[in-house]
Amino acid sequence: MNDKKHTVLCVDDEENILSSLKRLLRKEDYRLLTACGGKEGLALLDANEVHLVMTDQRMPGMSGVEFLSRVKEKYPDVIRIILTGYTEVDSITESINKGHIYKFFLKPWNDQNLQLEIRQALEQYDLIKTNKELHKKVVEQNEELKRVNENLEELVRERTKHLEIQNQVLELSRTILEDLPVPIIGVSADGMIVLINKRAQSVTLDGRFIEIGSQISHFFSHEVEEKIGAVIKEKSPAKLNEHERKGLKGEIEISPLSGRFSRNGVVLTLGLSD
Repeated sequence: MNDKKHTVLCVDDEENILSSLKRLLRKEDYRLLTACGGKEGLALLDANEVHLVMTDQRMPGMSGVEFLSRVKEKYPDVIRIILTGYTEVDSITESINKGHIYKFFLKPWNDQNLQLEIRQALEQYDLIKTNKELHKKVVEQNEELKRVNENLEELVRERTKHLEIQNQVLELSRTILEDLPVPIIGVSADGMIVLINKRAQSVTLDGRFIEIGSQISHFFSHEVEEKIGAVIKEKSPAKLNEHERKGLKGEIEISPLSGRFSRNGVVLTLGLSD
């Protein structure tokens, strides 16, 4: 298994040029591929992940500019370098302007300069690749954030709708409780009156109106207090008749609260008789 970081493809129809490039680059940390022409070079590109291509300009069948133009179309990320003579500089410059070629070197080249330029070109390749990967990651994260926001908006809409329904139910429940034709009194576990409906507000016991915040003992007998305690403890409803001296002639129903409020209080329903 080859673990070299970069793959460099050298294309030239002259074996001695390829041999020179092999000697020049053999100490570098590259995987080196060679081809004797553009057609063979394209075949190697199809079969290998290549990071940089370096080719001669004058080759039979396919010039270096034509070869690199095809490389750009099919492998746009590959760094493209061409080796040429002085007489071909104008055509090479035009190809550079069109973006077919990254850089060109005149023959004969300077070994140290060529090695340095190849290193820098591959560093640029890595930088471009990293930027593309980061950009892709940012795009994916933005898409994910968009999906999260859309889901959150939908969740908020559903939650808002649910709260609106709950508020309507609560408001309706309060209205129903208020408008019940029988007196209703809510009593906490410590004996405080915490709720009275409209009908209960009109009731007088020993000449006094029932008030929220008062103790149940101010209006009802000790027997009622004890029965309230028993209902809360046993979580079971009960009925009893209050003494007439309290102004009550009807039956009192005591119902325990349910659910998480089961031991927090009771509801008294006063069955008043005329």
